[in-house]
Amino acid sequence: MTTPSSKAQGGGVPAATPDPAPATAPDPAPTPSRRRWLILAVASAAQFLAVLDMIAVNIAFPAIGADFRSASTAELSWVLNAYTIVLAALLVPAGRLADTIGGRRSFLSGIALFGLASVACGAAPGLGTLIAARVVQGVAAAVLVPTSLSLALPAFPPRERATAVGVWTAVSAVAASAGPVAGGLLAAFDWRWIFLVNPPVVLLAWAAGLRLLPRTGPVRTGPVPGERRRLDPLGTLLVLLGTGALTTACLEAADWGYGAPATLGFLAVGLITGALAVAHVRRHPDPVVDPALFRTRAFTAATLGLLSYFLAYAASILAATLLFTGAWGWSSARAGLAVTPWPLTVLVVSTLSGRIVRALGERTTAVVGGLCFAAGPVWWLLLAGGDGAHYAVEFMPGLVLTGIGAGLYQPVMFSAAGLLPARQLSLGSGVLMMSRQGGSALGVAALVVITGGAARPGLDALRAGWVFTAVTAALAAVAGAALRTGVRVDPGENGGSGTDPLRHH
Repeated sequence: MTTPSSKAQGGGVPAATPDPAPATAPDPAPTPSRRRWLILAVASAAQFLAVLDMIAVNIAFPAIGADFRSASTAELSWVLNAYTIVLAALLVPAGRLADTIGGRRSFLSGIALFGLASVACGAAPGLGTLIAARVVQGVAAAVLVPTSLSLALPAFPPRERATAVGVWTAVSAVAASAGPVAGGLLAAFDWRWIFLVNPPVVLLAWAAGLRLLPRTGPVRTGPVPGERRRLDPLGTLLVLLGTGALTTACLEAADWGYGAPATLGFLAVGLITGALAVAHVRRHPDPVVDPALFRTRAFTAATLGLLSYFLAYAASILAATLLFTGAWGWSSARAGLAVTPWPLTVLVVSTLSGRIVRALGERTTAVVGGLCFAAGPVWWLLLAGGDGAHYAVEFMPGLVLTGIGAGLYQPVMFSAAGLLPARQLSLGSGVLMMSRQGGSALGVAALVVITGGAARPGLDALRAGWVFTAVTAALAAVAGAALRTGVRVDPGENGGSGTDPLRHH
């Protein structure tokens, strides 16, 4: 996101008067590290593991249930949901902790804990132990995901950050596409191997991280120079309760019932504690989430844009799966193969995103990405039929369009973390990741409501879902339009780079 637009590079844009610099004005850009691509590889490995374990376990769910026959479906669902809920709830507090104790220390601790939890999952003698180990895995993933991005971004100069985040996004897409295949193959042998393949990768990533990652000491300076950072236990508790309750309500509503007391109770707890958290952070001198983060317009736009984008993303993937396995009557394996053009397109476009951003600028790239994603469900609305006989014409082009949109949109918006000062990089990354997790959970819940919770919804219900995904993707494009480009910054303000078009409001 901090990549200068082509116009700014060309020097043909008249100097604009910048807005007053926000309280979170970013630190000067560092000299590019010669090891920056290796650092990115280590960071991407952590992202790959966190995403792969989320997807693969979903595919192995029937095999896990066969081993624990006495458990109900509701009890088994916590093997999936415990990881997702804990990950979503802890992203922001874990990001703040990483900024406080140092990103390198946090990353190495998180990757080691993830490996140990994976061993515990693979060796779990009973369902309770497996769920407990999944909770620990979720804790470790919450530490890893925001920390990995915050360690990688500073190693790259502004002009390369969109490329770096594009690679990071592409790795996530590969993990998402490999998850069903890996989960299916490993579960066919023994579902425990889904977890036991992690430790060797973890060991390599830990050793590489120990050697490559820059040493970052704990941040001891609070928002006022000379002050030590203060703990915010109440704010942390409120964020945990609010995020955890809302995520639980979204994930469990389909089983509990959307009007069930449990669903409404968790929803109420989430909303009330969320409101209390907002009021608290506005008063605390050094809160768990600094409101000054959102004084940077690009960061606020990225947070809202990613929330809207992942609403569309999660609903689109679920709608496609329901169409293939429901209305078209395809097997799960065939459905998984049919979705493959989407992550493959994301992989290709994400790796090219740096060049595209340099040619078009951040704002144009984000808007085009959001609109391309919206065009996918519009295609399905107009052409998708009832038998799947013409999948290559009726549906696959929509998958390619959404893949192009994802590959353009995500790198630009996740790069917003690079706008923040070093002491808030992990926290900012955690906020953006929470938008991703929250949007995904809400997107699934919204589509289930739209389709009436049917396991095999009809085409009319799915078309209503595609309208929802098109609208939310269009809103993501609107958020992308809020990015401001073409602002000239004094040469010394960005580490001598001359321009950083998203630096100011």
